Amino acid sequence: MELTPEQTAEIDAQRESRATTRRATVPDLEELLFQPIPLLDHGFVRVIDYMGDDAAIVQAARVSYGKGTRRVQDDAGLINYLMRHRHTTPFEMCEIKYHVKLPIFVARQWIRHRTANVNEYSARYSVLDKEYYIPAPDQLAAQSSSNRQGRGAVLEGEEAARVLDILRDDSERCYADYEEMLNEDRDGNRLNENREGLARELARMNLTLNTYTQWYWKIDLHNLLHFLSLRADPHAQYEIRVYADAMLETVRRWVPITCDAFTNYRMGGVQLSAHGLDVVKKLIAGEAVAQEQSGLSKREWRELMAVLGRDA
Repeated sequence: MELTPEQTAEIDAQRESRATTRRATVPDLEELLFQPIPLLDHGFVRVIDYMGDDAAIVQAARVSYGKGTRRVQDDAGLINYLMRHRHTTPFEMCEIKYHVKLPIFVARQWIRHRTANVNEYSARYSVLDKEYYIPAPDQLAAQSSSNRQGRGAVLEGEEAARVLDILRDDSERCYADYEEMLNEDRDGNRLNENREGLARELARMNLTLNTYTQWYWKIDLHNLLHFLSLRADPHAQYEIRVYADAMLETVRRWVPITCDAFTNYRMGGVQLSAHGLDVVKKLIAGEAVAQEQSGLSKREWRELMAVLGRDA
């Protein structure tokens, strides 16, 4: 990802600006504020603003004034309890705002999480940059034979080269046609003074879904953690997972106690159904259990055995 001199100057100016405040601030996150974290080939995510910290969660849970308990281990114990028992409202007291640059097809997947405030770059008002996502060769994979929304083996050799050529050629051609229909470039200059050009809101429909868009995305901590539990999961699509992984690191800087509880109880833990718990109890007791008598489907049984490190 390359920033223009104007963008770099804007970020430098934001980072040089200082404001006095009585509200809680987090030095580790302040250090990262406004800086873009490069992702994919042209994308980024950067923290623009935030409200609250670990102490705010504790304060909200106890509905008290001040900073909650005096000892960090007491705050950690309460946050672990809240996370373990899925209490949500104390985590909603913290909010964070990101500026994200991402391919349109990732944005359409991302927007399914309807719990944030979003303002996206308008291609009705402005001309989109000539930037589009081309996957790295190690991300060119065939359709999975066992997962309808997953990937299988990585393509290699001539087949991979042909796919990359198609992606580049289609993206270049569609953007060239986009400019031709607009009859203007990114700076608003007419390409041909003798014709008008198509309206921006119509010309944009010709762009490929790997074209980059941008948005500001503000969300409370509870709903952010839900987003990350799904999108930072190893089974999530790679192109959205890299954004989620980067955002998880910003959460670690922002609310480290909460992030530790989240990775322990949500990312690293499992939820058992009543039938699944019954199977575990029987295994602990040394009883033989078969899938057919367990009340679990074959898929549920495989997943449970994988979690327990046993052969299905």
